[in-house]
Amino acid sequence: MKTTGIVLLIAGLLLTIFTSVSFFRKEKVIDIGKLEVTADKKESVNWPPYLGIVVMIVGGIVLWQGTKKQ
Repeated sequence: MKTTGIVLLIAGLLLTIFTSVSFFRKEKVIDIGKLEVTADKKESVNWPPYLGIVVMIVGGIVLWQGTKKQ
């Protein structure tokens, strides 16, 4: 339980600091027989900063409950 709580705390901190992740995906632009043209398309995934705070709170509760049982 303690390990799970620590992992959740760290994940929550990272979610609060980094509010989006960007990556590139190849996309076919033209596909005619042997001729194929691709382009890199930038994609991003965004989340609100309060999500990280909620995950940190849950991690703190899990960590607290894990230390309380021992």
